[in-house]
Amino acid sequence: MPEAELALGFDYGKRRVGIAIGNAIAGTAKPLVTHAHIDGQPDWPRLDTLVAEWRPDIFVVGLPLNVDGATQKMTNRARNFADELWGRYRKRAHLVDERYSTIEARERLAAARASGSRGKRLAKGDSDAMAAQVILESWLQGTIHD
Repeated sequence: MPEAELALGFDYGKRRVGIAIGNAIAGTAKPLVTHAHIDGQPDWPRLDTLVAEWRPDIFVVGLPLNVDGATQKMTNRARNFADELWGRYRKRAHLVDERYSTIEARERLAAARASGSRGKRLAKGDSDAMAAQVILESWLQGTIHD
């Protein structure tokens, strides 16, 4: 069981970072927002505001791996982002295997659109925040920890 009550989850990408919030007691998460990078870097002022607002106990960052589990270019970027979170906020950042999280997120969004609970058009970044939810739920449910 995760040692934190409130967690922020991140799907870190080249251009954006999807963010979700989760509760370890309930074992649930929900997508929050997607922030675009500024000059190739996270939008730290917006992340500062988000962290101050939600006051998470811990961070969970998706770790991009190839299908066979091998590292790729984005693997080190995600690790660096997790290290930056620790350096900036002094809260642990767990890394979670994020293989297939984007596929799962897109399937969830498609199902929500088909049921009428979301608009028909996919907004830029919707799948990133939803992927962050999938990543965070994986950690909250105790599957595939670092």
